[in-house]
Amino acid sequence: MTSASVPASGTTSPDLPAHRVLSGQKALVTGANSGIGMSVALALGAAGADVVVNYVVGDDAANAVVDEIRRSGVRAIAVKADVSSETDVERMFATMLSEFGTIDILVNNAGLQRDAAFHDMTLTEWNTVMNVNLTGQFLCARAAIREFLRRGVVPQVSCAAGKIICMSSVHQQIPWGGHANYASSKGGIKLLMESLAQEVAPQRIRVNGVAPGAIRTPINTSAWDTKEAYARLMTLVPYGRIGEPQDVARAVVWLASDHSDYVVGTTLYVDGGMTLYPGFATGG
Repeated sequence: MTSASVPASGTTSPDLPAHRVLSGQKALVTGANSGIGMSVALALGAAGADVVVNYVVGDDAANAVVDEIRRSGVRAIAVKADVSSETDVERMFATMLSEFGTIDILVNNAGLQRDAAFHDMTLTEWNTVMNVNLTGQFLCARAAIREFLRRGVVPQVSCAAGKIICMSSVHQQIPWGGHANYASSKGGIKLLMESLAQEVAPQRIRVNGVAPGAIRTPINTSAWDTKEAYARLMTLVPYGRIGEPQDVARAVVWLASDHSDYVVGTTLYVDGGMTLYPGFATGG
């Protein structure tokens, strides 16, 4: 781009302070009362955003996250909603718009596993995972984009009309026997994210993905809570350590900020190199 074609003021990324890069923005994080979602919600608040903490079970945990976010000097509320329910999602967004006025950032994080060998997998196990992990992202993204399109770009808030971060997994790329429903949902998230990013980029809406690898969360305790389990896990992670929820949260904050304003339709892998297929490091 030549100097003669630089966009008008307010449409290029401003110089941002090292902290509070999301000051004045309104964020919604689904599945935010534990694990990666909780860490993301706390990080967004520390970066200056007001945050809606979505959850489906665990009132006390959600309220504790809200209290912690508020210690950063921002607003936070907890909203109980099942992201696989259209009615619940519409109610959640109505509550957010009523309380905060708008939404600038959606982190589509809610997800679950119902593992089974494929020949034993029930239709309920398949549908439960697909409905939460994939349909839930569709419903929340649709509601957010409707508000982004209504409001448009507010240059003093952000270069973009809105930002969506789709939480996926290394298993959008790596097959996972015994987890066909989960891996299929994550593969679907990848193409949903990319198709959506392509469609709405002209309206200055940025859609990107984050794909965590092995992260120390309650959902996978058995993979790291003993010395032997941890050693087996590390054979899959070239970088030699398990990821922490904060590793993912920092990536999300960057993708939600104007520091990444030219990043569109990209999956950021936060995996210590797991997608490098470490089994082939010595020739396979």
